Amino acid sequence: MECRNPKVSSANITVLGVIQIMIGIYHVLMWYFLLLLYMGQIKGVFGTYEPVTYKMGTSLWGFAFVISGAFTVKAAKYQSRHMILCTMSLNILCIIITIIAASLTIVELSHFRSVSYRNYGQAKLGREVSRVLLCSYPLEFAIALLYSISSCAYLPLSSIVKSLVRKTWRLSSLAARQMIWLEAGNQEETFESVTEVVEGNS
Repeated sequence: MECRNPKVSSANITVLGVIQIMIGIYHVLMWYFLLLLYMGQIKGVFGTYEPVTYKMGTSLWGFAFVISGAFTVKAAKYQSRHMILCTMSLNILCIIITIIAASLTIVELSHFRSVSYRNYGQAKLGREVSRVLLCSYPLEFAIALLYSISSCAYLPLSSIVKSLVRKTWRLSSLAARQMIWLEAGNQEETFESVTEVVEGNS
């Protein structure tokens, strides 16, 4: 059983990887910008603006996009099964990250509590940056999903399933043998104890 999805050319895969790297670098740079922006706030009567995305370092998760993009570019040149599996796993991780990051960004943008008037400009600018980052998440999601689907065409899933079945069979047979040995040992001990009792009575 193999995936019947159309294969994407190596050149297109390289382009996808480069775009992923650019998105990741952009997110990391925006994290550094937001760090300087929010650290420069002045504590006033209404406090400072520290959204959940800033506290969790959501933009810093762009490192995952950079790593995934680098593996994607390398997988376009060296299409071994292990490399494709590793790259596909990283892209699936990026899909999960984009969903979580987009959800946290939506939560941030849907609520805005009062802040000190001195920090209002910084809070407004930070929210605009979050809006821009929110627009980039669907692009990263689409790239990671496209590669995950297309790379499935290169993988003979039947061999993977067979290897998993073999390993499971070996483990189950080993466990069965151990249980048989333990049961045989218990029966031998029981037989010896019965023999000792009979000899003692005689």
